[in-house]
Amino acid sequence: MQRRQFITGLGALGLYGLAGAQDSALDRRPDVIFVPTPNNVVNMMLKLAGVTKKDTVYDLGCGDGRIVITAAQKFGGSEVGIDIDPERVKEATENVRKAGVANRVKIVRGDLFQADISPATVVTLYLLTDLNLKLRPKLMKDLKPGTRVVSHAFSMGDWQPERTAEVNGTQVYLWRIPAKKG
Repeated sequence: MQRRQFITGLGALGLYGLAGAQDSALDRRPDVIFVPTPNNVVNMMLKLAGVTKKDTVYDLGCGDGRIVITAAQKFGGSEVGIDIDPERVKEATENVRKAGVANRVKIVRGDLFQADISPATVVTLYLLTDLNLKLRPKLMKDLKPGTRVVSHAFSMGDWQPERTAEVNGTQVYLWRIPAKKG
């Protein structure tokens, strides 16, 4: 299978995918409309996850890139934003450049259900509950035990959060990937 990869940050273009299935997945419309996470919620998400400079934060459905930009600015780790919408990738890439964090933040165009998220130590989400539930098996399979998952406003069904916080009437949820069984 031919692989092509162009990653933003350090001046490259924002496209990520595998030939075949991944490319056709990139042709589909986004699962949710873009609604930016308010900055006070971004700060609470990162605080609740206990992000440090040693973390690698992945924002699935990164929109304008504000979560990964804030994480890079406040903590200095390496961050990755993934979005399927080419307009959001373009906007996030420009915002990363303007924020001066292109050496620590990558924005990639990809399908969050197919992307390699295994390097993440923190995953942030602002998706609907049904998408969180659809994504949950991938999170459990691909992420290392102890990886923190933080969601703005939407739960994971019967997976009870480790902690919650409220910001101006909006819930923020934190889960930790459990140890693998067997």
